Amino acid sequence: MIVQPTWLVMLSWAVLFVGLASTAVVVVDQFVFGYRQPVKVMEIVWPATALYLGPAAVLAYRRWGRPQSPRWLDRHGNPPRSSRHAPTIIQTYHCATHCTLGVIIATPITYGVGLEIFGSTLWPEVVGDYVGAVAIGVAFRYSAEAHTGRRRAWAAMRKFFRSDVLTVSVFELALLGWLALMHFLVFHEALRPGSPVFWLIIQVGLIIGFFAAWPPTSLLIRRGVKTELLGTPQ
Repeated sequence: MIVQPTWLVMLSWAVLFVGLASTAVVVVDQFVFGYRQPVKVMEIVWPATALYLGPAAVLAYRRWGRPQSPRWLDRHGNPPRSSRHAPTIIQTYHCATHCTLGVIIATPITYGVGLEIFGSTLWPEVVGDYVGAVAIGVAFRYSAEAHTGRRRAWAAMRKFFRSDVLTVSVFELALLGWLALMHFLVFHEALRPGSPVFWLIIQVGLIIGFFAAWPPTSLLIRRGVKTELLGTPQ
């Protein structure tokens, strides 16, 4: 059994609290104060991003997300000019949300049923996270394809695999590298989802995945592969 240093446990709780508090700030602003997003999937993307980027995500939301809401536009008119990096950052948030939700959903399931591959819980977790990320990515695209009628599912899968699968794969590969490093070289034993340290490691991995996914997202936008920039200021 792993004996975790008290300082690490306390740090983990503190970081988790900041992430959850940041998410709550965004959720309250959207659903209580009425700053709803015109692209509904962004009402999931912004809170999910705040889970691991914390106050940085809240600042990004206040700068680029909130001004897109009808309530803000009614009060202030046109939104402020956005940074030239905004489309890339927001689209990376979008794809990172697939992975974030995949981790949150798949990890407790794989640990809960006690899955192991080669005697390790790491590999089922990684496979579950990736499958979950792909499923959520297709679901997000499906929600945006209401106009395609009976071909909606096919259109969603085609757009996901054309525009998002590279970014999701790079994100998951970076996350896997980080988790493997922690699993085999630092703790030498599987941490469990009941430990706050486990989720601190996940949060750090999500941040690493975000920065790893940034360059391929930028490349896809520059080459015109990512043409539907959901939630991006115009």
